[in-house]
Amino acid sequence: MKVGFIGLGVMGRPMAQHVQRAGHELFVWSRRPASADGLEATLCATPAELGRQCEVVFTVVTSSADVEAVALGKDGLSEGMAPGSVLVDCSTIAPEVARQIAARLAEKGIAMLDAPVSGGAQGAIDASLAIMAGGEAAVLERVRPLLDCLGQRIVHVGPQGAGQVAKACNQMIMVAAIQAVAEAMRLAAASGVDCAKVKQALAGGSAASRVLNVMGERMVSRDFAAGIEARLHHKDYGLVLEAARRSGVAMPLSAVVGQQLNALMAQGWGRDDTSSLLRLLETQ
Repeated sequence: MKVGFIGLGVMGRPMAQHVQRAGHELFVWSRRPASADGLEATLCATPAELGRQCEVVFTVVTSSADVEAVALGKDGLSEGMAPGSVLVDCSTIAPEVARQIAARLAEKGIAMLDAPVSGGAQGAIDASLAIMAGGEAAVLERVRPLLDCLGQRIVHVGPQGAGQVAKACNQMIMVAAIQAVAEAMRLAAASGVDCAKVKQALAGGSAASRVLNVMGERMVSRDFAAGIEARLHHKDYGLVLEAARRSGVAMPLSAVVGQQLNALMAQGWGRDDTSSLLRLLETQ
């Protein structure tokens, strides 16, 4: 297939490479053309030009506004994609924005899946992402061979926007777990107990988790260089809390975690790893 990719960052670039290695013809567009250096791909001048070339286009960008601009803005995908083509948005954005973009594209006969992913940069490199898809089941089946290049768990969650709701739930649980690990490490250190030994002990019990293994190790080694930039989790939690507000759902734990992320950003640590929540506790 002729496949387009927009968003060649730590997630998008390895994802695009997996698609290309599977034998598909790759087209890319990037705000920073240097991001495409070394890719065996055709570099397009605009999203519209990319859309004219491709049967399926993937977007992996940061925010709701970014997806809207790429899909619907001047020289955007909607100006180039043909009826019957598919946009697969793997970004993490607001569910209502995903629905709005899908409706606008549908007016031109263009299908869309909101298909956010979980697994981080390593999951993208290993093609082991979890993919949460919202949209029509028939559209998902059309692009499933491409998604199979990217992940090991592909779940059709429901209609348009449902994938983004699932991703909000994922981020809610994951970042709350990071906060819990940070508080555990803070308590251990304040009690004069070796944090590494506490982590080792917890890993064999009911508190064991991937978050404890990965984020706990970063806290123990005090390696706060960005694995997952805290600013991205801060953005995601804004989406979580807005979804809760719209739905009238009480989420007291998420509200507290959101405040901790706000405080972390105020410290200027937005481009450091979210394990910096430990450092924040040490200042409070």
